[in-house]
Amino acid sequence: MVESRTSLAENHHSVQASRPHAIFLYRRQGGTTLSSLMKRLLRARSVLNCFVCTCLWAFCVPACVFPPGRATTSDLDLQAPPSRNPFLNADGFIDPAYAARVLASASRAATADANRLRTVARMPTAVWLDSIEKVSAVASTLALARQQQAASKTAVVVTFVVYDLPNRDCAAKASAGELTLENAGEARYRAEFIDPIAAELGRHPDQRVVLVIEPDSLANLATNLNITKCRNSAAAYRGGVAYAVSKLSLPNVSIYLDAAHAGWLGWPGNRAGIVKVFKQVLTEAGGYGKIRGYATNVANFNVTTGTANLRLEPSNPCPDELTYVSELAASLRWAGLPAAGFLIDTSRNGRDGIRTRWGSWCNVKGAGLGPRPRSAPAPLVDAYVWIKPPGESDGTSDQRAARFDSMCGSNDAAPGAPEAGKWFEPYFLDLVKNADPPL
Repeated sequence: MVESRTSLAENHHSVQASRPHAIFLYRRQGGTTLSSLMKRLLRARSVLNCFVCTCLWAFCVPACVFPPGRATTSDLDLQAPPSRNPFLNADGFIDPAYAARVLASASRAATADANRLRTVARMPTAVWLDSIEKVSAVASTLALARQQQAASKTAVVVTFVVYDLPNRDCAAKASAGELTLENAGEARYRAEFIDPIAAELGRHPDQRVVLVIEPDSLANLATNLNITKCRNSAAAYRGGVAYAVSKLSLPNVSIYLDAAHAGWLGWPGNRAGIVKVFKQVLTEAGGYGKIRGYATNVANFNVTTGTANLRLEPSNPCPDELTYVSELAASLRWAGLPAAGFLIDTSRNGRDGIRTRWGSWCNVKGAGLGPRPRSAPAPLVDAYVWIKPPGESDGTSDQRAARFDSMCGSNDAAPGAPEAGKWFEPYFLDLVKNADPPL
């Protein structure tokens, strides 16, 4: 099945430069100007939290719909172009393979728990293309999506994660991939992976498709070039992602580059680093307009709003994902990149303050399902999406395994975990029990 996970290197800090790398959002009051505000920032050498509009509303999901949020934009000068949000007026794709795993767990659960599990089976999740063998899933998935679309009389958007770069996961071990630079991995990635995906997507011009491109890859170039494998992989990562963007940018396809998360790139220096990488990659790909935006928190656990992480990293101005999205949007704008939409993976981010180290990323104990998939839930955000299918392991806790990563054996990690992508039923049951909002 799908092998999906994320990696977070522990050395995510960088020395913050004295000159701010971003314009921060704020309410303009009286005669305050941007120039005077920036002067105050420079004198204080501090970081302002973003102004984030959030709202609460009653909500239930009878099936796979992306109900619209109620974000307001009157207080923001940064906003994603709403007309291109692929999740608006659409249902999310219900993956039968994922639903079957959930329902199998439900069949073994007590009646009350089983009802909640069956609710999860109706949630849209992403389909991970993490090997050359999985390329065939594009055609079959789009065929199933067309059937769902015909039944619901509503557009169905399919989210794929493109995840098979050579030397994948250069800063961790749990999801090392099949392709290596030493064995013609760059050529194979292009010819056997990206090209067939592009060809298949081109045969479905009337179906909405979202692509999340190569989780963790570009973020490693922003912070982890001190690691030999990452340094040796840098050119292949940049070139591979640029090639993927150039080939997969089709009229019916919305591309989101992975942008790590608040606990990795929240610091101003790290945000400046990733923006520089984005500019290089998109220039090589043929232009900034090739993508719709950026995906954050993929397979991670950061809440959308919360402050618990400030206890772990008080120097990070972004304690949660909505703050990070706003800060990153400002950094992108400061660097001359156009307005973009963001996706936030909320599949396992229901609970704040569950880690002893913000760097913990593997099957974190105490996690719960987060906000359900929905479109336009907050300013700048195209959708909350479940990119990491809840219940799939991040990596094995077996120290004898070839792909064992120490993070999967840490005090923050749940014991008894199988290999990345395998079904981890006890962990899934805990995610459901800890869901916030509750199921």
